[in-house]
Formats: sequence, C-alpha cells, structure tokens
Amino acid sequence: MSELQTTVATICQALMDKLAAGDFNVEGRLPSERTLSEHFSTTRITLREALGQLEAQGLIYREVRKGWFISPPRILYNPLQRSHFHAMVQEQGRSAQTEVLDASQLIASDKVCDRLGLAAGSSVYCIRRLRYIDTRAVLYVEHYLNPQFFPDIIATDLTQSLTDLYYTRYGVRYGRVRFDMVSTCLPEQASAALKVPQNSPALFITRINRDQHDRLIDCDLEYWRHDALRIDVEVGGN
Repeated sequence: MSELQTTVATICQALMDKLAAGDFNVEGRLPSERTLSEHFSTTRITLREALGQLEAQGLIYREVRKGWFISPPRILYNPLQRSHFHAMVQEQGRSAQTEVLDASQLIASDKVCDRLGLAAGSSVYCIRRLRYIDTRAVLYVEHYLNPQFFPDIIATDLTQSLTDLYYTRYGVRYGRVRFDMVSTCLPEQASAALKVPQNSPALFITRINRDQHDRLIDCDLEYWRHDALRIDVEVGGN
C-alpha cells in the first residue's frame, strides 16, 4: 500500500470512528475541509480522497457551497408495493415534502413517445418535481403523462400524490408497472435541483405505468441520491 493510500485509509477510519461516536451529530455537519485537513496534517487533495470514499459508502454527502454532512438513514424501497412517495416515507416515521419545479405540455422525445406507446412527435404533459425526506432533497423526478387520460391536470395542485389525484379526479388506478433500475451519474438538471455536484452517483429508476384497463398512462424518470434509499424486496415462494 502506498503512503497516500495509507494516509487516506487512516483518515477514513478516524472519521468513521467519529461518526460512530456521534461526534458530529449535533448539527449533522462535518467541520470544514480546511479544519479537517489541518487536523489530519494533510493536503485538501488527500482529505477529499478520503471524504469521497466515505461518500461512496453512503456515510456522508456533500452539498454545493455548504459542505459535508452525515447521511441520514436510508429509506426502504420495495418496488413491488404500490405505495406513493409520501405514504412510503411517512410509514417509516419520516417526513415527506414535494416541490413542483415546473409543469407544461410539450412535444415528447422519441424515447418518451415509445415508452408511452405514442406516435413520434406527440404532445405530453411533463411535470418536474423535487422530493424531500426530512427537509433534505433526495429525489428529482420527471413525470410524462398521456394528456388523453388527464385533461388539464397541470392546472391542479401537483404537490400532492399523483396516485391519489389520478383516482379522485380521473378515476384512474395503477395496474401493471414496468421498472428499470440502473446506477448512473446525475445529469445537470437533476444535480442542480438536488444541490450536489454534477455527475454525482445516483440510482436512476424508469417506471412505465399502465392503468386498470392496461392502457399506458405515464412514465416516470426518477433520479435518487445514491445514499437515500435501499431496495428491499421479498418474494413469496411457490
């Protein structure tokens, strides 16, 4: 092991010990990089290597122009359960909030049209939202809706659950759903909304939904902070 690797490993272990001891729990914030580099008698470059390794493990996270923070406990996420974001978070004793970034009708990309079974160049509703757990932004999501099933929906209160809104206003319930999950890097719009550096690690979930009549109704593109959730699925036996 090189001298640099040894130094980084030493810093990582020391910080993990402090995290385990609750040394930073009062505000949930780590000291500044300058303070930490002076404490460990090392360079900022070496310190950032250690901080980056702890971030990759989901122990800490960085917000642009704010510094480093302790990562809260992850939310358990079971894609087989039909529960909306607010219900899922609140059932685990946490608080949830949704912010609408914008909502409009636009010409969808060919990929979105294909996912919704629409002809190329079709118009869809696009709703962009930012979702919070305990005041921390953890999820940037783009919803693409077939306007045929949800006339004038963008004029309603879109901070509420779309699942509930679909049913109470339009009589639409979710039926089959298709998920695709991959690890990725946050694109510019998502990283700016989540206030994290561009290309930060993320879990990207594509969700294509059908209704109770098996009609393709919407498509969600979800970018989760990589340290915000843990996939938890239980499948019954034969």
